[in-house]
Amino acid sequence: MRLKYLKTAPLLILLFFILPAWAHAENQIVTSTELIERASELDGSTVSYSGEVIGDILYRGDSAWLNVSDGANAIGIYIPASEAKKVEYVGRYRVVGDTVFLTGTFHRACAQHGGDMDIHTDTINIIKQGYTAEDKPSEGLLLSAGVLFLCALTGIVFLLKKRL
Repeated sequence: MRLKYLKTAPLLILLFFILPAWAHAENQIVTSTELIERASELDGSTVSYSGEVIGDILYRGDSAWLNVSDGANAIGIYIPASEAKKVEYVGRYRVVGDTVFLTGTFHRACAQHGGDMDIHTDTINIIKQGYTAEDKPSEGLLLSAGVLFLCALTGIVFLLKKRL
């Protein structure tokens, strides 16, 4: 009897490792470039996408729109307004937005939203908190500006002395 279970153990172990991969085979982690280039192929499929929230959050009743950029392009994300409130920093000048990870349904031309390309999702996960970035002037730039100012001032002085 004990020998019978030993023969099936490798099969059970194999199934234990294969089934989770098979269950998530439809879910693909994609880039914005892949979404654009393979739009008709991925239309209606479940995809995972990650990037920085940029622009503004547009609230529309119980839902909201986010633009999420992976550095190459931005994709519109349609989510519940309660999920959008998780986002604290939105990328713009001097601000690095929150980096989010989401899984949702990709639409090449969403009939619900006027034919726009988007991803509909129910949840987003903040994987990296955004922050405000300080703009530090370059020391070389300040030095160059000072030297050029002195050259211009010297030129004006010579020009005024020549006229007198």
